[in-house]
Amino acid sequence: MKAETGGVAMIRRRLLTGAAAVAGTAALGLPAVRRARAAQVLKVGTYGGYFKDSFDEHIYPDFTRETGIEIESVAEPTGEAWLVQLETAARAGQAPADVSMMAQVPRFKGEKAKLWAPLDEARLPNAKNLQPHFVQRYPDGRIASVGAVSWYITLVTNTRVYPEPPASWQALWDPANADRLGLLALATNSFLLEITAKTFFGGTDVLSTDEGLEKVFAKLAELKPNVRLWYRDEGQFQQALQAGEIPMGQYYHDVTGLAASKGEPVRSTFPAEGGVLDSGSWCVSKASKALDAAHVFIDYMCRPEIQAKLSRKVGTAPTVRRELLDLTPEEFAAVASDIPPIIPRYDLYAEKGDLIEQKWTEMIAG
Repeated sequence: MKAETGGVAMIRRRLLTGAAAVAGTAALGLPAVRRARAAQVLKVGTYGGYFKDSFDEHIYPDFTRETGIEIESVAEPTGEAWLVQLETAARAGQAPADVSMMAQVPRFKGEKAKLWAPLDEARLPNAKNLQPHFVQRYPDGRIASVGAVSWYITLVTNTRVYPEPPASWQALWDPANADRLGLLALATNSFLLEITAKTFFGGTDVLSTDEGLEKVFAKLAELKPNVRLWYRDEGQFQQALQAGEIPMGQYYHDVTGLAASKGEPVRSTFPAEGGVLDSGSWCVSKASKALDAAHVFIDYMCRPEIQAKLSRKVGTAPTVRRELLDLTPEEFAAVASDIPPIIPRYDLYAEKGDLIEQKWTEMIAG
């Protein structure tokens, strides 16, 4: 895998498998005079390595210059590990980070545990710029968290093996594609249950009942003869896709597009049913003593120009509405699509995780 794509892929792997981040907490290295003058310090946690480095370079310095709020950049482990640390610290009245970028299942569990400080909507005027599903609320209507960044999983193919792009996720089930697919190995990172539900059952509502879940699992199991590789190592699949050894599968849209721009014979297609839109959200620990600064930061991150900067510099899909962005059609297409997306049912993995994992092992990837 080319070095340019490796950093982005590393972000995905850490987020979706819950591996610990390897980068340590780092300060911004701002001049000492600015540190002395900064009125407030806000601890912000993001996934370590490339992702944290990108925020340190492209986002935090400008934020501090504009607001006077200094960012203490925290490299957080992803998945459940950071949630556990935040919960443990909150019981002691402490916050390892004031604001954390959380994957959606841990975000949902933290919301259920009321770990996140409710946010004042009046102090987040830019939240109105977001697509509605990126504003998550408590049952009483108060904001629990706000979308930070997002990215797409799409249907990818080798252009030498498939001169024409597939039009639908149904291609995964086509007998002509026997022993040709590479699919993500976990229910919680492949979102194949949602893909199956949208493609064959009219949407993800069918997953809300045990009976519906059984039907979707049974349909998903029908594609098993087509799968050559259930992958956890993204580099392994990307190399096999580029070589044509595993010429079809699911992968990250931006990473595939970057490889294609460097001459690799690969393409990313948004099927008629939509790509899968995964995301991370900003959550504020209830133990934070910097709630005012947290509101300023989250509101700043909801500005269209900041989301456009993330798309250009980090390769994430914007959380704000398309019409508010100054991205060119080419820049937008590099990270996103206007086709309505498939939104994962994170609530299912939080509430029925053991059942889904058991069925997944028995029926799908075991």
